[in-house]
Amino acid sequence: MAGSKTTFTCTNCGHEEPRWLGRCPQCGEWNTLLEGVSLKRTQKGSAKRLRKGASGEETRKREDSAILLSTVDSSRAEAMDSTVPELNRVLGGGVYRGSTILLGGEPGIGKSTLLLQVAGALGEKCKSLYVSGEESPAQIRQRAERVGVHPGRIHIYAETELERVLQCMDKLKPEFVVVDSIQTLYAPEMGSMPGTVNQMKYCCHEMSEWAKDLDAGLVFVAHITKEGLIAGPKVIEHMVDTVLYFEQGGGDLRFLRAVKNRFGSVDEIGLFSMGEQGLREVADPSSVFLVRRDGTLPPGVVVAPVYEGSRVLLVELQALVVPAKGGVSRVFSDRLDVGRVSRIAAVLEKHASLRFSDQDIYVNVAGGIRISEVGIELPLALALYSARTGIPFPADTVVAGEVSLAGEVRPVSHIRRRFRSAQELGFSTCIGPEAWDEEREHTSWIEVATVGEAVRTVFTSGLGR
Repeated sequence: MAGSKTTFTCTNCGHEEPRWLGRCPQCGEWNTLLEGVSLKRTQKGSAKRLRKGASGEETRKREDSAILLSTVDSSRAEAMDSTVPELNRVLGGGVYRGSTILLGGEPGIGKSTLLLQVAGALGEKCKSLYVSGEESPAQIRQRAERVGVHPGRIHIYAETELERVLQCMDKLKPEFVVVDSIQTLYAPEMGSMPGTVNQMKYCCHEMSEWAKDLDAGLVFVAHITKEGLIAGPKVIEHMVDTVLYFEQGGGDLRFLRAVKNRFGSVDEIGLFSMGEQGLREVADPSSVFLVRRDGTLPPGVVVAPVYEGSRVLLVELQALVVPAKGGVSRVFSDRLDVGRVSRIAAVLEKHASLRFSDQDIYVNVAGGIRISEVGIELPLALALYSARTGIPFPADTVVAGEVSLAGEVRPVSHIRRRFRSAQELGFSTCIGPEAWDEEREHTSWIEVATVGEAVRTVFTSGLGR
């Protein structure tokens, strides 16, 4: 192929080498260099094309020299309301014009359904285009009718060749575009199969340039690997503005998280429920993870108010401690970091005179939500103690706090709002670090300074009996 050469590209970081190497010199990973084709392009290529408007003029003029930031017109950099508040929360207000979003998740989790609903809602106000490389227009029409999306509001184009997709978008000029999926797009001039490193980098770059030139919101649907990461080179995540992950929860629950967001926080979480009519937002997220029981709680169960982004969720921690099999203790935890569970168990051994070194530890979070914030550490410590001793935790009590290696209970952010949300759901007692004076007037607040004091307060003084 004229103007092309063979290169070897790292699937982890995107680094290119002229010959094959066993180890990538950029990221240090082994056996990640794959053969591909790199083109030396000058004026040829869709990225160099002049984007024309309906009148034949440029839609955006590129400056030839540096300009003052104060002279930049930011009036078009607003967010379009997706009409899905949970999605707006995660994105930082909505779909921003000129931005690119990468959405990954397991097969069948609801990625295409969510974006079809958003495209249909935005189609009332602007042109929406759904580019499908995996499904036929008839299949998309059937799904749209099933989830209640008006088919007359969405333009469908079933194509995988990049140049033809760009020509369609130049002609239609949509303001919101969904590409399902980025792994199916290909450019013949790259000379390799769809889904390869070079194809994904090239197609993502060309589509992103188009979105910036036309001030359109662009969403890529992405496949994931068996490890749960987005398939393809890591450089794709650097090229887009926002990276979202769709996760499976317990039952029909779905969690939408941002791991990268140039327009908002990455701490927010979107909660959805999958039903026969598509994805629906969870009406009462504060109590969706609670298991209602009559009487006392089973040993090893503790309720904790968790602060996710801008709201409080009450979650149920479940711990199980059994004698180790084969004399080697292990920790099993899917929703909490295994290292954190091991650290809290070690703190309990040191400061609560409780032995875990000969025990297998199982930890779960009801509802399937994954938690990473530090306020879960004191509830985890009390759940492990309850599971080890068989003493139940009081059913009307919630716990929050960070635990240091010295066994101290440290304050966490937004603790006032955490316990206030717990009160609204019927919890009368709160255990945690030092509280404000005004909180003591409204709730039964029990202050603890160390893990040992928390254990004595709950399980020795009779609070947990």
